Amino acid sequence: MVYQSIFHQTFLSFLLCITTLSLVASDPTDGFTRLQLSSSNFQVQRPYDVPQDQRYTFSNGVHRFIVYNTDKPHTSTSQTKPRTEIRITGYDYTSGVWQFEGYFYVPSGTTGVCIQQVFGGATHATTSQSRVYSGSLTHYLSPTLEQNIYNKWYRFNVIHDVGANNVKIFINGVQKFNGNGRGAGLHYFKFGVYAQDGASYRMESQWRDIKLFRRY
Repeated sequence: MVYQSIFHQTFLSFLLCITTLSLVASDPTDGFTRLQLSSSNFQVQRPYDVPQDQRYTFSNGVHRFIVYNTDKPHTSTSQTKPRTEIRITGYDYTSGVWQFEGYFYVPSGTTGVCIQQVFGGATHATTSQSRVYSGSLTHYLSPTLEQNIYNKWYRFNVIHDVGANNVKIFINGVQKFNGNGRGAGLHYFKFGVYAQDGASYRMESQWRDIKLFRRY
């Protein structure tokens, strides 16, 4: 009876361990290889007639982006809306599975703005845009990825599988979007603030701990 009791307790402990492990979600970066990034990979795009330090700063590991809805585009020939963004260079891609990771912060009052992009597509300029509308983070106009995001830091991961034409978005490690991309093209990642319809007068986002990954 003693041996049966010990066996029973051991077996229950084993089952508990297996159940606990099965409930632990895998990290979005599992199976990916981290790529080297430095300041040379960060190309700042801001209103062409304004000094960079009036719209973008980098201090204590935090990228701070500001743009106004009355600002000029990033080049004198562009017809796009105002932006202050970083375009990641050196890792443009047309195939494979790629991932962007960063932590973002959006202060209250910022709305009608894209804060992260997967650029490029077969029929559209972008494959993915994460936007802020009235305190909610959305994929384009919908669906909503996260509500009540103002004045808090969030971990953000987006995975782009070109061959499968698939985009996945994770907030704080939890998958919030799994859907179609927009076809193959020349792709790269951007983050910052890019005005959309209904933009507030002043738009700001902050980002830190930017990383890129690729699955080989």
